[in-house]
Amino acid sequence: MFTSVLMIEKPLTPADVEFVTTLHGDDQVSFVVLMQPRGKQDVLLRAIDDVALGEFEDAVREGAEPGGANAEVPAERALAHTLAELRAAGAEALGQVVQDHPLDLLKSVVDETGADEVIVLTAPHFVEEFFHRDWASRARHKVGVPVLKLFSHAADDQPETADGA
Repeated sequence: MFTSVLMIEKPLTPADVEFVTTLHGDDQVSFVVLMQPRGKQDVLLRAIDDVALGEFEDAVREGAEPGGANAEVPAERALAHTLAELRAAGAEALGQVVQDHPLDLLKSVVDETGADEVIVLTAPHFVEEFFHRDWASRARHKVGVPVLKLFSHAADDQPETADGA
């Protein structure tokens, strides 16, 4: 069985579920999902990303995502939804909400599970990516297994890799 650690920041869309569950053809896949709610962290960076994407209304919204302990309830629901969708697609799936130090937790989960890869599935974060401060860039130096970065999309869009493939 192929084991993937899947880092996400919002629930997977049906297109995302189909994409990650079919990445390895007919091989049976097991997922360990780490849900990292963004909360109020990096508000300025997210606003810049929204402007870069032409989503001006999103750039001016303030406080739309709860932070701290308040981020846990929506994150728990998002995680439960994602796990249910992965299981419905035939994959084994378990997971947890990340409280602090996501990359340290990622490293320990990879080591404990003997994961074959890490998949980071997020919305584009242009500023973080430009400076290689995004999860995938930082994880590549920490986990010791291949790290695949994918961009999540709306249900009617197809997910794509960071290199546009």
